[in-house]
Amino acid sequence: MNSDDSYNGKSKFIFITGGVLSGLGKGVAAASIGALLSRFRVIPVKCDGYLNVDPGTMNPIEHGEVFVLDDGGEVDMDFGHYERFLNINGKSEWSLTMGKVFSTLIERERQGVYAGTTIQFIPHVADVIKSHLFKIASKESADVMLVEIGGTVGDLENEFYIEAVRQLSNIVGPDNCLFVHLTYVPIPKGVREQKSKPTQMSVRDLNERGIYPDIIIGRCCEPLTSKIKEKIALFGNIPSKNVISGLDMNSVYEIPLSFQQEGILEIILKKLKIASATSPKMDEWKRLVEVCQRNYENPRKTLNVALCGKHTQLEDSYASVREAIAHAAAHLNVACNLKMLDVESPDIKEQLASLDAVIVPGGFGIRGMEEKISIIQAVREANIPFLGICYGMQLAVVEYARHKCGLPLAGTAEVQSAGIEVKEPVIAFLPNLEYVKVLGGTLRKGGHDVFLKKGSFAEKIYDGVSVIRERFRHRYEVNPMYISKLEENGLVFSGHSAKEDNIMQIMEIPDHPFFVATQFHPELTSTLLKPSPLFYHLLKAAEQRFDLRVENRE
Repeated sequence: MNSDDSYNGKSKFIFITGGVLSGLGKGVAAASIGALLSRFRVIPVKCDGYLNVDPGTMNPIEHGEVFVLDDGGEVDMDFGHYERFLNINGKSEWSLTMGKVFSTLIERERQGVYAGTTIQFIPHVADVIKSHLFKIASKESADVMLVEIGGTVGDLENEFYIEAVRQLSNIVGPDNCLFVHLTYVPIPKGVREQKSKPTQMSVRDLNERGIYPDIIIGRCCEPLTSKIKEKIALFGNIPSKNVISGLDMNSVYEIPLSFQQEGILEIILKKLKIASATSPKMDEWKRLVEVCQRNYENPRKTLNVALCGKHTQLEDSYASVREAIAHAAAHLNVACNLKMLDVESPDIKEQLASLDAVIVPGGFGIRGMEEKISIIQAVREANIPFLGICYGMQLAVVEYARHKCGLPLAGTAEVQSAGIEVKEPVIAFLPNLEYVKVLGGTLRKGGHDVFLKKGSFAEKIYDGVSVIRERFRHRYEVNPMYISKLEENGLVFSGHSAKEDNIMQIMEIPDHPFFVATQFHPELTSTLLKPSPLFYHLLKAAEQRFDLRVENRE
């Protein structure tokens, strides 16, 4: 490591590892700890063991959604939690994959950096990881580095991360480093007793790798008993107060408050010798969480909102959309019954009459395309509030061209890769991307300014501002050759990019209760404290439809 990659002597490091099984919520746990440390400059880093450079080309069903950062980085969905809980904009370099690690290692070797040394997993792979973490800490002037190690202890693919942070902890010293381990405490059916054995085995596996957790969070469907805490503490060699209940919650936004009540903040501050911290300001957060709890237990109104996609069997495929709906619902003091509808389901149209709003989210490919177009047509004609996102906007344009502009052969250039000829390509390749053959990293991504049309509904939604900034991830756009034809027939393009490329980025139908579609992904910038205006106004329109449905039933 060179001097730029060495420890700055100031940053504190918190490492979050997981055991027993995946999907326990390390990302939410890390983000919740970060929220409680909001008085400090907290920088989150996610270390993933897969060999992909980033998750951009992964199937959402396998990995969950791809979260897009303002700088264009395609990263793990946990960055969504980091941004929503810590009120920050993440950066691409805060995402470390084993693909990036090995790419860096090989590039350095080819450049002669190692001066003929035999390159080995230890020390060289571990050194790349350590230097990366130290470099971020120094560059960002981090008070606290919050480092989540993906996977579970015992996975072959994260062994080098665990070894690297073990070495790093010796470099920074015990006063500057803290380990949090998230495990699972099951209650077997018929036994009705919390079992600590999986946690014991997981902690043992971690100990064998030279890491001894300072805090153990036991994920469970009910609060951990004092007996089970004492037992886990005994095997973990920590005080029982350092065993924290990781309760199943109705809303992830309850978790920071639960951790705070369990005393996790005081434990962290004492271990890291941070004495001057004041309590985090969580008043508004707490108020909105209480609204969510009230609406879950005794809702004022429950709106039926459908998300129509083709990856609905895994809810994490659309994690940020779900969260954006929850944010807007909390501010409107309503509950949402979110229905994940597979567009290829034969009876999907029969359910439309009972819906208060429909969302067609982002996606790719020909499968399910015609079904989505059919659903969009039905929603438009039935005056059901509609929000289309990315591919959802493109297909809304195709639908409108076919049924309102006299272009029955309208389609998208995306299907041409499958050998299908498109007579009227109302959706075309973005400029300069037509001949791109490599998938990874070739999308138009990240934050871009959107210029709003004066007097449009979009301008009203965004409180009269003329320029907004949103995040994108796409290869196709509305074909400029068809814009005038679409506008002549009543479609309004109310948002566009800078004049040099002039990409249409928002469309709306003025005489519809709410029919708006965007090329960008508004869900990626929505937070509990500041919900996306598009989702807020979608649910506002949905509430009006709900009132009409109730009135008609009466």
